[in-house]
Amino acid sequence: ENTLNVVYENYYGHYLPPMILVGISNSTHRTRDLTPTQIKMRRGSAMDEETGGADNLTQFIEKELIPYIDSKYASSPYRTLIGHSYAGLFAVNIMLNHTPLFKNYIAIDPSIEWDNQYILNQAKEKFKTESFEGVSLYMSLAAEQLHMLDEKVTLSNVMEDTSEFTLFPRSILEFSQVAESNKKNGLHFSMDVYPEDLHGTVPLPSIRDGLVFLFEWFQFKHPQLYNNPETTVAEIEALLNKQEEIYTSHLGYKTPPMVEELFNGYGYMNLQMGQPEKAYLFFKMNIDYYPNSANGYDSMAEYYESQNNFSEALKYVTKAYELNNSDYYKERVEKLKEKN
Repeated sequence: ENTLNVVYENYYGHYLPPMILVGISNSTHRTRDLTPTQIKMRRGSAMDEETGGADNLTQFIEKELIPYIDSKYASSPYRTLIGHSYAGLFAVNIMLNHTPLFKNYIAIDPSIEWDNQYILNQAKEKFKTESFEGVSLYMSLAAEQLHMLDEKVTLSNVMEDTSEFTLFPRSILEFSQVAESNKKNGLHFSMDVYPEDLHGTVPLPSIRDGLVFLFEWFQFKHPQLYNNPETTVAEIEALLNKQEEIYTSHLGYKTPPMVEELFNGYGYMNLQMGQPEKAYLFFKMNIDYYPNSANGYDSMAEYYESQNNFSEALKYVTKAYELNNSDYYKERVEKLKEKN
């Protein structure tokens, strides 16, 4: 969860849309809650933990957690599920058997070998007959240590090994082959192998690369045109309209073409570059799309101040103060009253 938050904070806006991050704790009964079938033996020894409770956890997510989040926050049906190890197995299980719950899946070093490759065998059949149109899956494999006892086993020869020790990576690689060879089902799939990573270190790069892959369509288009002083106001408006179309078509609901921070940043950049018309466009659109943001109105006030229009500036700072009764806005109002 902390890793996800770090990646999100670094990539938000330019690469990733606004998100609600939800962590599901299952440290107490992790094996029970995340595995799809009951088994008695694993890797040659008795399995002394409860297993096979994935359907119960899925029911909890579908019937309790998602409705709770939807009732408390401005959420959307465009959901992403991320899991590592057993939780990666769980994510693939939901994708195969409960597809409508999520749009996107990240399976990090997933335990695909579980129960004689139960999920892999399911995938082989379902990928041939069922549609996964509109669903995306990103999978990763940590390949620094493919065989616990034999360092001669590498990516180039691991599929030739028949021991229990390499069943884990072989299952992931075979799942990838199956997914890649069944493109007709519509699944948007990608897999990365991390040769320098272990099972415990691979979540960080996987979450970063996985989210960038899943939200490739969100990535901010044509920043050079926005930065170029020769681009006209009309051209920028057209770019923003196109960006909004892309976002809205993917998410299924009307979505601003920029996050608030980008609108603001481009507004100030254009003010500094001596392009007040463009600055006004960005500040105005920021207010249109984010009408409850005090910061947006304060930015527009700064635009009017730069144009020596202190009466309009006062109107916008007053609105900002109505939305946020901070001392900062109070002082701004008082100072602008003195200039009017």
